[in-house]
Amino acid sequence: AKRKDDDIAIVTCAMRVRVDDAGRVEEAAYAFGGMAPTTVLAKSVGAASVGTTWGDAALLGQLVAACHAELQLPYTVPGGMAEYRTALACSFVRKFWTLSCAALGSGDIEPQIVSEMEEDERTVSHGQQAYERVSDRAIVGHGVAHVSALQQTTGEARYIDDMPAVGAELHMALVPSAHPHAHVLKVDSAEALAMAGVKCVLTHEDVPGSNIWNIFHDEELLPSRTVHHVGQPVALVVAATQRQAQAAAQRVHITYEVLPAVLTVRDAVAQGALFAEERKLVRGDVDAALAASDVTLSGTSYCGAQEHFYLETMGAVAVPKGENGEMDLYASTQNPTEAQMVCAEALGVPAARIVCHVKRMGGGFGGKESRAVLVSTLAALGAQHTGQAVRLVLDRDVDMQMSGQRHPFYATWTVGATRSGELRALRMRLYSNGGFSHDLSMGVLERAVSHVDNCYRLGAADIVGRVCRTNTQSNTAFRSFGGCQGMIMTESMLCELADHINVPIEHIRRINMYNAGDVTPFSQPLLAEDWNVPRMWDQLEREAEVAVRRAEIDEFNRTTQFRKRGLAMVPTKFGISFGVKHLNQGMSLVHVYMDGSVLVAHGGTEMGQGLHTKMAQIAAETLDVPLSTIFISETATNTAANTSPTAASASSDLNGYAVYNACKVLADRLRPYRERMHDASFATIAKTAYLDRVKLSEAGHYATPDIGFSWAENSGLLYFYFTQGVALAEVELDVLTGSHTTRRVDIIMDVGRSLNKAIDIGQIEGAFAQGQGWCTTEEFLYSPATGRLLTQGPGNYKIPSALDIPRDLRVSLMEPEQPNALKTIFSSKGIGEPPLFLGASVFFALRDAVMAARKNNDAKSPLHMECPATAEVLRMACEDDIVELTRIPHEQRQGVPFAVRI
Repeated sequence: AKRKDDDIAIVTCAMRVRVDDAGRVEEAAYAFGGMAPTTVLAKSVGAASVGTTWGDAALLGQLVAACHAELQLPYTVPGGMAEYRTALACSFVRKFWTLSCAALGSGDIEPQIVSEMEEDERTVSHGQQAYERVSDRAIVGHGVAHVSALQQTTGEARYIDDMPAVGAELHMALVPSAHPHAHVLKVDSAEALAMAGVKCVLTHEDVPGSNIWNIFHDEELLPSRTVHHVGQPVALVVAATQRQAQAAAQRVHITYEVLPAVLTVRDAVAQGALFAEERKLVRGDVDAALAASDVTLSGTSYCGAQEHFYLETMGAVAVPKGENGEMDLYASTQNPTEAQMVCAEALGVPAARIVCHVKRMGGGFGGKESRAVLVSTLAALGAQHTGQAVRLVLDRDVDMQMSGQRHPFYATWTVGATRSGELRALRMRLYSNGGFSHDLSMGVLERAVSHVDNCYRLGAADIVGRVCRTNTQSNTAFRSFGGCQGMIMTESMLCELADHINVPIEHIRRINMYNAGDVTPFSQPLLAEDWNVPRMWDQLEREAEVAVRRAEIDEFNRTTQFRKRGLAMVPTKFGISFGVKHLNQGMSLVHVYMDGSVLVAHGGTEMGQGLHTKMAQIAAETLDVPLSTIFISETATNTAANTSPTAASASSDLNGYAVYNACKVLADRLRPYRERMHDASFATIAKTAYLDRVKLSEAGHYATPDIGFSWAENSGLLYFYFTQGVALAEVELDVLTGSHTTRRVDIIMDVGRSLNKAIDIGQIEGAFAQGQGWCTTEEFLYSPATGRLLTQGPGNYKIPSALDIPRDLRVSLMEPEQPNALKTIFSSKGIGEPPLFLGASVFFALRDAVMAARKNNDAKSPLHMECPATAEVLRMACEDDIVELTRIPHEQRQGVPFAVRI
């Protein structure tokens, strides 16, 4: 299966043999599921068994060959994975033969081989969390529980679809495009309008204001002529109930003129389907450095898409106020200001008449930074036309078809190095699959290009990035925002270089690692007070006993055939700041009431990451009041105007300093009363100040200093600082199936002086698991025949489960040697995104295990492995006799495959 539990098997089998006292087979049956629409009885395999001596060494080869001959699947087979499914069936025969021989006492089967064939029963995962306690602060830095934790665990916390109906509230459903690229010739809504409960059907002609949106203004709210991906909303149905709206949406008939479509990033590059912009970083003479290198190697790297899979799908409730075009938007969005502005432009009213409210989100991960704006704006269109509140909450499959995902990336590269692995030059061309519109793709590309170096001196560098235009959803922000894609391109390249020159990959990583004072390809020097990767690498190598464990794994792999273990140690540095200068600002509004309670509003949104908790801690610490005194109700555009999106791992920095600045003014204002009224409660002090007509409200603002980068000149400060970390992963691979388990992971993370160590540990663990899923189980597949997303919903798309996470997860926080060196709020660092790439340590540990299997099988070809490393990828990369047998020859790879990665 694609993951360990809560999944449907790719191939299943049931096998039986009956032998006589002499060990000769009297009867045999081999049944397989997943090889045809119904269960298949492999009669030729049974026939090859009957009359033979069970345990005869020659018999196994005959059974595998018979299985392959009978069950070989064609290249275009429904369900895809033709080679892998055939290889699984043959591998199951091998497993059954081995285990049954051992059970019957026939053949010469070593106990070690039997143990390798048996299913590994894992115990409950466990972990360790190590960090120093805070002694110099009352509230900030302590592991305070998330302020909404109890409400969330008891179900009391309210999300968009928990809101009670507002008056005679209506529901909206979307009419999706059936084609990936087509002209819309006619929209016939007559049948839908005649259905019970239907109030109206809206198209682009019903948008009173601007039908154009997103920062590049290259996307329509509702298409006026052309659709660009399957699932794009063409029309909107508003009805009395959700079921009525969804049923009527299926009765809106659309006539299309179908146009050619391109889905994959590789096809887009080949066809020149690119947006005009490019991003480039050049340092040094790459041609000369390549010519002077001892070794040069060229190749490609690829990583796939990833679905955000937030627990709460996108949703909004739009409530018209009945006068002056006023409207309240209650939205699940990371970007209330953009939701307000786009809604106002679409409705043709001033932004001051639209108020967007965000209580909390059930997860965002970047997916609700821009794409959620479309959902709230469409709901507002319905509310304006009907004069009633309209609710639009997407079902999971609609959400996945309509919203964007993590950008797939493809790179071509040439690297130059010494024979010992020191890098001398890199030329890389990066391509992202942007989907049909710009959205945030240029920002994602900029971060990818500026994270290609990861933690390494590249030598001379020539890095150019482009965004491909394809007929898929407009891909968008996702936790790490291009950083992980840029880093995995380089890390995959380094692995292939290590194989090529026969040098351990960890050696290449360490000898090329930046030192303090080195300068990145984007001209930013690494400051001594903020460069800790070498220190963490050496610390983890020592504390996790890497040398001892490597020797143990090498010995395990020497003595096993069908199970292999792998070990990989991977660093990361993640730049903190928005790439767009004006977004690097935060704001707050703080009210102190006469009873001593404090209401804080700020520009960030809460999506489970604990931002409100950290802001409350900062306020309580600065005002010197108990944490219970502080309350944050929501984020709304009438109390926090012109906000930046909650993204880029910068929200604690930006809004935290804004909260601090406001509270510092209030604290200074109240200081004379505290000095005069030593034993009075804060409530008494607040009331006394009020009676003296002292202002007890204050707005705060913060703008990141010194920030600003020119891509044209490769100058300026791109990132305010870097959050850094190192991870070590150990895995075990079942060579015959591609299934794996993550035995242990060690992480050490530099988060500066943490605002809340418990929350930061949780962010590290969660980001790691999400990164692990991106690299292993989460495979995004499209039908090249129809352009439709095939991996819709949890039935086909597999995020990591309880049995996929590490069995042993150990996380520690590095304590800074210069505790107050950073110019950030309380010298803390952003943490939401940086740890995600460390999940790739599992991918590279699996690559290490595959290399051990290939060595055992005497594979000669270079290993090229692409992310995600699904069970299919891992099994077929092991290159044994079964894989060789089941490979479909190139000349037989005819027709359209069932599924493709984009």
